[in-house]
Amino acid sequence: MDEKQFALRLAQLRENKGVSAREMSLAIGQNAGYINNIESGKSLPSLTGFFYICEYLDVSENEFFDLNSVNPSRLDSIVKQLKFLDDTQLNAIFELVKVMNKK
Repeated sequence: MDEKQFALRLAQLRENKGVSAREMSLAIGQNAGYINNIESGKSLPSLTGFFYICEYLDVSENEFFDLNSVNPSRLDSIVKQLKFLDDTQLNAIFELVKVMNKK
């Protein structure tokens, strides 16, 4: 992942959460333009800053870099719920997902 992809991924995850760059910046204890500067490519976060960003977005560091997962926090919530289903229910969900992926 290069700097541009990093910035785009941050914007995608932030927008999925439904918060502005300013709101997020202030929520993680930074100046109002912090996230905007990262998303515009003017700067990169420190490692500590990256950890705060992931925590705020409710994604793991691995999920942040997984570009195939559009909404990792939603996916994580779904997986947690799936753990409570029995085999019949899991098979039904699996078949539904297969059908949905074909569209």
